[in-house]
Amino acid sequence: MNSFRWMPLLALVGVLLFVPQAAVAQGDPAPVGAATPDRPSYDVSLRADGDGSRWTGRQTVSFRNAARTPLRSVDVRLWGNGADGCGAPGRPAAVRVGRVTGGTPRPLAVGCTALPIDLPAPLPSGARTSVSFDVEITVPDRVHRFGRDGAHRYLGNALPLLSVRDAQGRHLDPDVGFGESFHTLAGDFRVTLDHPSALVVPATGTTTRRPGAPGRTVSVSVARGVRDFAWAAGPFRSQTVTTPGGIRLNAYWTATTSPEGVSAALRDAAGAVDEFGRRFGRYPYGELDLVMSDTLDDFGSMEFPGLVLLWTEPDGSAVVHEVAHQWFYGIVGNDQFASPWLDESFAQYANQLYHREDTTTCWEDQGAWPSDTAALTRSLAYYADGHRSEYVRVVYMRGACALHDLERVLGGPAMAALLNGYVRDHWLGVTTTADFKRAAQAAAAGDLGPFWTEHRIL
Repeated sequence: MNSFRWMPLLALVGVLLFVPQAAVAQGDPAPVGAATPDRPSYDVSLRADGDGSRWTGRQTVSFRNAARTPLRSVDVRLWGNGADGCGAPGRPAAVRVGRVTGGTPRPLAVGCTALPIDLPAPLPSGARTSVSFDVEITVPDRVHRFGRDGAHRYLGNALPLLSVRDAQGRHLDPDVGFGESFHTLAGDFRVTLDHPSALVVPATGTTTRRPGAPGRTVSVSVARGVRDFAWAAGPFRSQTVTTPGGIRLNAYWTATTSPEGVSAALRDAAGAVDEFGRRFGRYPYGELDLVMSDTLDDFGSMEFPGLVLLWTEPDGSAVVHEVAHQWFYGIVGNDQFASPWLDESFAQYANQLYHREDTTTCWEDQGAWPSDTAALTRSLAYYADGHRSEYVRVVYMRGACALHDLERVLGGPAMAALLNGYVRDHWLGVTTTADFKRAAQAAAAGDLGPFWTEHRIL
């Protein structure tokens, strides 16, 4: 579009698909103090084309410098480019930004998933500022959390987000093609989506709708204290129920998704969101959208704050695991690239608790470790470097079993109190393995050192 001045093509040529973090961060020292920029506030206005395949508009993000040292630049992550990188002639990148104000953009990096923006002056500790840019999002032609499914469009990880900087430096890890590489701080979103009225548009947050131009609707979604924002668009069928605990569940599904699967997912989601609220702390967002399709089998399911995508079959879906992620990564955040076990293992543990699975011999049933180097606390870099086959076996299966083992060591009531306090202490914050180990040790009668060693929680 002529109204957009996109990052010039020359900025894309020669950009490496994998840029080591140290190389990107050269000459820009890590801030001292808390993770920054924090308290982000996103104000987004996008207009869809006729079928929701293309969205264009403008985005502003304001933020505070939480570090003790001045902040000279920020990084905006374009995670929607993670699968296809910078695009190709005739096939541009899926997410493009242009006309940046409030700072000066540098060339795109990390496979066009990172846009560094130099601020016009160093931002003092505690001060706020903002940057704005035009954004164009083209939904890729694949069944994916950011992709299309027949007439339905899924826009997960499509919206540009601020990256995190802390004592370890700039978190500019790559998308390795599996798992989640994301690390964001909780913030507030106000997203205005102008779309054809024929499209049903579930989205993160609480949504109000009003008539737009003839044949169009303007949906305004507001979400507070979330790490990301996702939406979908298409001819979804829908139903809304309220759980006994007062949480509103909005179900959306495609015409070919089985009614039995939809009913099972709604039943399990209602039970899980209330039970996890009692176990870990009440679900804070008031409502949760379940977006279901029977054709997501190659992709599976995916959690976003206040919205989950679900591969749904007649016997149900992975909805309980995905609802558990509302607490583990959503409410209690972690660096998903560095420590995937902190959300996936915990979500799977919660899933097994909800389903009352017998985990008495869970750890022993896993047998030998898949390799001498395997450990629960490995990063995605480890799995991407020749250990992909270990990922599910270790992070999901062994990780959940380790937490069940810990429950047997501490006792059920003590484990419940541990997790409730752990969630409370890190509510809308970011946790680490060291944080969890400290909390667990405080709840234990004896030294947990041998337990950590046996379960390779390093």
